[in-house]
Amino acid sequence: MRRTTRILAAFSVAAGLGVGAASAETIGFAEAIKILGASCGADIEKYCKNVNLGGGRIQQCLVENEAKVSAQCKTDYAGVFALLQQRFAAQAAVEKVCNRDTQQYCKLTKPGKGNILKCLLKAEPSVSAKCNQAITDAGYR
Repeated sequence: MRRTTRILAAFSVAAGLGVGAASAETIGFAEAIKILGASCGADIEKYCKNVNLGGGRIQQCLVENEAKVSAQCKTDYAGVFALLQQRFAAQAAVEKVCNRDTQQYCKLTKPGKGNILKCLLKAEPSVSAKCNQAITDAGYR
């Protein structure tokens, strides 16, 4: 199985985890895969080659082999994981942070299919700085 696919599988667990406080620095999956492909790909290939994908098994394999996994992989994995958690927190917070802006600029917009987000993006110059930052942190622009 390709190394990138295994690395992406390692993030399937991260996508469903709880979230911490959002900040201005987040990361998307493409960038996460690029970073971890460079620093953890060899470790995943060496120690987790026969591990079935899904259910967090790649992550568990890395944990079980922590003593053998490279220091760079450990460092990058922890950093990427934290940045992904921040992105998930930002995505969860957008609706609340932007509620006042939504009521003011998008009250006639039908919810669903990303319509509210599209409206807020269109109204960007008028939308509050906090809402704009939440949208950016969430990776929606």
